[in-house]
Amino acid sequence: MNRGFYTIMAAQFFSSLADNALLIAAIALLAEMSSPGWMTPLLKLFFVLSYVLLAAFVGAFADSLPKGRVMFITNMIKIAGCLMMFADVHPLIAYGVVGFGAAAYSPAKYGILTELLPAEKLVAANGWIEGLTMASIILGTVLGGALVSPHVVSILLQWHIPIINWHLNTPTHAALMVIGMLYLIATVFNLKIPDTGARYPHQQRRPSKLIVDFANCNAILWKDKLGQISLAVTTLFWGAGATLQFIVLKWAEKSLGMPLDKAAILQGVVAFGVAIGAGAAARMIPLKKSLTVMPMGIVMGLVVMAMTVVHSVWVAYPLLIIIGALSGYFVVPMNALLQHRGHVLMSAGHSIAVQNFNENLSVLTMLVLYALMIKIDLDVNIVILLFGSFVACIMFLIMRKHAANQREHDSLALIGETKH
Repeated sequence: MNRGFYTIMAAQFFSSLADNALLIAAIALLAEMSSPGWMTPLLKLFFVLSYVLLAAFVGAFADSLPKGRVMFITNMIKIAGCLMMFADVHPLIAYGVVGFGAAAYSPAKYGILTELLPAEKLVAANGWIEGLTMASIILGTVLGGALVSPHVVSILLQWHIPIINWHLNTPTHAALMVIGMLYLIATVFNLKIPDTGARYPHQQRRPSKLIVDFANCNAILWKDKLGQISLAVTTLFWGAGATLQFIVLKWAEKSLGMPLDKAAILQGVVAFGVAIGAGAAARMIPLKKSLTVMPMGIVMGLVVMAMTVVHSVWVAYPLLIIIGALSGYFVVPMNALLQHRGHVLMSAGHSIAVQNFNENLSVLTMLVLYALMIKIDLDVNIVILLFGSFVACIMFLIMRKHAANQREHDSLALIGETKH
């Protein structure tokens, strides 16, 4: 890997670290405002919504400028969202602005990898990026919790800026100040990202044309024999991963008797497992062997179902690490294959935008289904069994589809040979 790749990793780490710490600060701010409990999960909804609604536009934007400059601009949008929260704009709106920046940031972040690195290094690069992202999720959540804790707050509130004689007034403002500094560090790294020299044809500006262009890109990727398989797997993974976050919280409360603050740590345990699996895939799976990891998706679905018989914290920790590791091991090669196919079939920015649209639409859909199951008061163990069997069955169907694609390819090749 060259120096430019490590600069991208540093920029991504600090930006993602700030995103995750900001979520905890936003939750604390809602509590300060005595907002109703149903508003808290809406923070996630407002953040993710931009990925779906802006999918047709962010790919073109990512390809219209050098990717490093796009990452700089979109990171500034995140800073604007953080400042809005500091200025007492409602957290849902402010965090939605951060989501807007993140949605535009993502195609550039992943798209630059295909411009900077050869295809054979994409799995390793994705392993590093995904592992680092998981580390930022864990550390960001922990940091956010620490920043709103009474001990740290008492220290932060003593800060002041002598030049303008300005003091921090509230605990959340103190936390937001530190998080804003993290975004600024990410901005510095964004400015250091090299220009890869990749340039794309003039991008459309009319919304109607962009939507048609995006729909065409989406259709191209779903029709491609390799693209459709990798896109189906990553779409399933991200939808399942977002739902699993909430399932783990509910399961910890019902089966392990853990309060919310301790249950939240279990999310970090899963993320730690994903980082392990992602790292293993980066070292062991070359791009041409990426499709061989699909059975791990079925195994993951079956292992999730084992949660229903676990009632000990000491068994829960290794089980969740295994679930995370299986997830990371099978999604990283699929992600690399999808990026490669997207880069071959269209442009880096457009392909990542298509990927984000499908994955985040899956997140929204599966979270709505989960909410409905909770609303009708289904037992958490039944929810886990339904979830695990759903993941395993969908992965089995995806594998069947891939096998059918291979048979069709072999048949066409055989017909071609016969004609000659």
